[in-house]
Amino acid sequence: MSNKDNKEKSVEDQILAEEYSLTDDLLEWCESFVVAIFVVILVFIFLLRIIEVSGPSMNPTLWDKERVILTHINYSPENGDIIVCNSEGLDKLLIKRCIGIGGDTVVVDYNNDTVTVNGKVIDESYRAEPMREISGLDKTYMTESGVYTYHVPENTVLIMGDNRNHSADGRSSYVGFVKYEDILGKVVFRFFPFGKMGTLK
Repeated sequence: MSNKDNKEKSVEDQILAEEYSLTDDLLEWCESFVVAIFVVILVFIFLLRIIEVSGPSMNPTLWDKERVILTHINYSPENGDIIVCNSEGLDKLLIKRCIGIGGDTVVVDYNNDTVTVNGKVIDESYRAEPMREISGLDKTYMTESGVYTYHVPENTVLIMGDNRNHSADGRSSYVGFVKYEDILGKVVFRFFPFGKMGTLK
């Protein structure tokens, strides 16, 4: 074989090697991409969920059409948490704030615009306006004019919206106390709109 033939053979081998290398890189990238997507799907199925906010009941903390991420792994509700739960009475998902957990005594005083949990007035700086004694409240819990007292049963929570005057929540007979088993998880992150992305309190 002549030197010319050897050179042509060498060039062909080099081209073939480069083609094989590019194909291998592409296949490797595709494989990594598929694995990454699979991991993300698993994470969202077993660890996280995406929920869209519906309505104004959590203003100004959350707004209609915003999207949040919640986690449910090893979650036990605590006062102050923003949670997502099933409401049998309203037949829909609710996003509200946990105000009292099993064993707590919650006193909502509309006269003085305060919420007391186990004798201590809680900080509700997340509210945008004073509370009003709106229609739809379950009068069963009214202990005096403008004052409602809730003894939260074990394994349940009392939920309220941050937009207290425009919220169907645990104060209504349609919702009442929410069982732990109906809690989907705690809202931990807002990811849409992107300009307001971040953790929530």
